[in-house]
Amino acid sequence: MTRAASGFGDTLAGWLEAEGIVPVGELGSISNVDHVRTLLIATAREGRAVSYSELLGALGHRFTRPKMRAVCKTLDAIDTAAAAAGEPALAVLVVREGNGLPGQGWWTGAAEHRGYSGPWTGPEAIAFVRSIQEAAFRYWRERV
Repeated sequence: MTRAASGFGDTLAGWLEAEGIVPVGELGSISNVDHVRTLLIATAREGRAVSYSELLGALGHRFTRPKMRAVCKTLDAIDTAAAAAGEPALAVLVVREGNGLPGQGWWTGAAEHRGYSGPWTGPEAIAFVRSIQEAAFRYWRERV
């Protein structure tokens, strides 16, 4: 069955359902911006990052690439709202298990907006990501 692409005006939950990424009964977990944000704030207060697999597991899903891409849409929405509220980014806390760094989407979005144009791996990337993560850790620990 071929699905038509959703329009830009759709909600995130509607887009996930229309694209066949998350079935109707599961829409609340991956696309629930408030719930995912709450999980990431708790992670920030603990002073740690979380892998894509761990975040999906906390949402009741096993890791698949389509679900990872879906959660990335939610992370984008969370960071857009955070920027508007003057809060630090939280998507930077979601990292790949292999190297502890965010995925490509983060690098082509958030990193570029912060003026970073270095490599996506290695010591320079790690230092850049850690500085942003530390800002989130400090911010959310102060608001317990």
